[in-house]
Amino acid sequence: MLSTPPSTPPPISPSQLAPMLIARAWDGGPARPDEVVLLTLHRVEDGLVLHVNAPMHNDPPPAAPPGPTWALWEHEVVELFIAGPGDDEGVHYLELELGPHGHHLVLILAGRRHIVGRELPLTVTTTLCGARWIAEAKIPQSLLPTGPLRVNATAIHGQGEARRYLSLTPLPGAAPDFHQPQRFVDLRV
Repeated sequence: MLSTPPSTPPPISPSQLAPMLIARAWDGGPARPDEVVLLTLHRVEDGLVLHVNAPMHNDPPPAAPPGPTWALWEHEVVELFIAGPGDDEGVHYLELELGPHGHHLVLILAGRRHIVGRELPLTVTTTLCGARWIAEAKIPQSLLPTGPLRVNATAIHGQGEARRYLSLTPLPGAAPDFHQPQRFVDLRV
């Protein structure tokens, strides 16, 4: 669902927990001030609610209509990874991607990059607010891994040589690889 209200983003409620600020490049270098993304998570009776407040970079949207969209990571996107306990090969994790135009992607993975569920339904509301976009996604408990949760949040935007990869936690490697559950941080909600 996509709406375009006044250009003032809604206030963030003080009852929200687990704020995450994506304010650095994937390798730990600084992000530009116009790239910083705020995510908040709070627990509800049957899952989690994710709020995203992100800059609008005006990358072309996917050709598909808003809703579940495969390969959303090739577009302007904010991603949240939620993992349960375990090492990279045995960990179960959720990858949730949200785009500014109402597109989303939900993947369930069992082990690093091993997809066992894809393009799952999700309740998402996206609002364009001038130079920013706001999204809210309801993550059902049935999609969440069991046990203590760990997370990473990422943002991708730009095209070609100007493509930018941002991450809540710095990641090792010669190129951006967000599928590194051992680098996720503990989540307390």
